[in-house]
Amino acid sequence: MNDSHKYNRELLNAAYACWGAGAGRRAQRERLKRYTYGDQWGDMVSDGHGNIVREGDLITASGRKPLANNLIRRLVKTIVGRYRTNRDQWREGHGVDVAVENANMLAELDARLFEEFLISGMAVQRVAREKRFGTERVYVDNISPQRFFANAFMDPRGHDMEMAGVLHDMSLPEVLSRFGRGDRRVMQRLRGIYGDAAASVSALPGAESSFYCAGNGRCRVIEMWTLEAIETVRRIKTDITFGWRCRWMAPGGEVLACYFSPWAHRSHPFMVRFYPLTDGEVHPFVEDVVDQQKFINRLIVMLDKMMGSAAKGVLLFPQEQLTPGMTWDEVAERWSSTDAVIPISGRCQTIPHQVNTNISDNGAYRLLDLELKLFNDVSGVSDALLGKTEGGNAGSALYESRVNNATIALADIFDTFNALIAARDNLIKQS
Repeated sequence: MNDSHKYNRELLNAAYACWGAGAGRRAQRERLKRYTYGDQWGDMVSDGHGNIVREGDLITASGRKPLANNLIRRLVKTIVGRYRTNRDQWREGHGVDVAVENANMLAELDARLFEEFLISGMAVQRVAREKRFGTERVYVDNISPQRFFANAFMDPRGHDMEMAGVLHDMSLPEVLSRFGRGDRRVMQRLRGIYGDAAASVSALPGAESSFYCAGNGRCRVIEMWTLEAIETVRRIKTDITFGWRCRWMAPGGEVLACYFSPWAHRSHPFMVRFYPLTDGEVHPFVEDVVDQQKFINRLIVMLDKMMGSAAKGVLLFPQEQLTPGMTWDEVAERWSSTDAVIPISGRCQTIPHQVNTNISDNGAYRLLDLELKLFNDVSGVSDALLGKTEGGNAGSALYESRVNNATIALADIFDTFNALIAARDNLIKQS
């Protein structure tokens, strides 16, 4: 049944509930993304007076600089580089047509998807044969986890998913092209729906702008797939089967298009992997090293403060030793000059001397070195994988062996992601 001219507010509310249930994962992703790309002092903390402020602002208010040494970015780039180096080998036997590969730039898409997988533990791609701007072919798109929603599922493969969807931002001409069907009356209706988006959204109770509004003059279109029971009658026997049904909806609940899965696989177009998905929870790779990164940053700030406050060439000059007729400026000038002579008066019971504080033996340096080593241990990325050599006499075979051994700690991440890509390639062939 085609209900493209109907409203389905109840189904839209169900989609919004799924979106709301994923708020915790989206917030976690934003935090881990901040740490990966350099904003490592953005956590909200108490200032001790009942106020909640950014950690960086608290550090600044205490007279220190919120310094950071971004080790997470280096770590992620190293692992993504390892993936790109071995991508073709890992995909052997699962490749797709070269035309599809090149048209979608799959090598670049997969590398960026893997980077997302390391940061958020969530990898989502959309694979569909469809017509866009007059061209019909198989399109592969990376979907940001910020725009994806699904029911709570526990199966790592997503086999227990019953609803899945994504939020699209389209221009009005694209909406008219996709859903106007070349009918002037339908296009007029679409213009009416999106002509005053603000008014239509404000009428919705409890509307959340990030779900209902696209912003920047774009049109929010919600693509929603649901697993539905289909009753079939054959002679005197009634069978119940299940099929995936798609609805494209406007923020007000208007159904723009509706159809059952048109592809050979008869499923929704999403390839989804949440890692490691334990009891429905996602604990990504970057999450493991955030605490180490925070502690390293705090040590760096502490060392910077110690170095800034340490005495560096301070001259202690007793006032009673100042020779009559000399000024303190003259003393300072002579002290900084080579082979200068500074006459002093008095009996020299306390002579002038220079003070330098040596902080090289401070325990903070040893603790920082320990934390840097722990960072690599916790991440599972050794010096060999980072490209560092333990000695100049090591042969290429030995070095490659060390790299392969270092990769073992990351084998679970690589294998999980490669399973997703293999399933994606099969989905392309059936689309």
